Amino acid sequence: MIDTELLIAINDTFIMVLIPTICAVFLGIPLGAVVFLTDKGSIKENKFINIPCNIYINVVRSFPFLIFVVILIPLTRLIFGTAFGLFPASFPICFVAVALYARFTEQSFYDVNSGIIDAALSMKASVFQIVWHFLLVEARSSLVLGLTSAIISFISYSTVMGVVGGGGIGDYAMRYGYNEYNYALVYRVVTIMIIIVFSIQIIGNRISKNLDKKRRIY
Repeated sequence: MIDTELLIAINDTFIMVLIPTICAVFLGIPLGAVVFLTDKGSIKENKFINIPCNIYINVVRSFPFLIFVVILIPLTRLIFGTAFGLFPASFPICFVAVALYARFTEQSFYDVNSGIIDAALSMKASVFQIVWHFLLVEARSSLVLGLTSAIISFISYSTVMGVVGGGGIGDYAMRYGYNEYNYALVYRVVTIMIIIVFSIQIIGNRISKNLDKKRRIY
């Protein structure tokens, strides 16, 4: 028998992970690139840009997540008209997602051989071209692994979003498992979570290896 409530919870978790993942890719990568490019000794050194960006990344990553969710409630309510529900619950995770993946991106760019950047500069490449045609290409395997780890973290964050009515697998386990002393259900949910995480990690590793092989060929 299919548990409809469980399917709804899985769907809610999927949405709460998908939205931050999109934010991480489209906002985290540019932010990580800015931090890398404006760092001391880099090609566009600028402490007035670098320091605020680093402060944002470090502060957001250092906050205990549940406290961070509570702190953002006024801002969430201002933007969405409510602090409760599936999409408002995704908002705090997006903040963390951008900061987390920006740091992953910065570290991946630092792992790129400096000779690649020197070659790009010798060809008079613009900053955008350096990032798009050189850094992203060379770091893509590492970026995929970083995104894989980030997505798994987002799944973990989503499990506590029941406190603001976000639903999800964690909330389902608490309401129908822990609160009703149905530990068999809790174990079933944990098993599902483990399967999901393992699947994501395997897929991420495979994509990363394929991208790394293609990079070596070229």
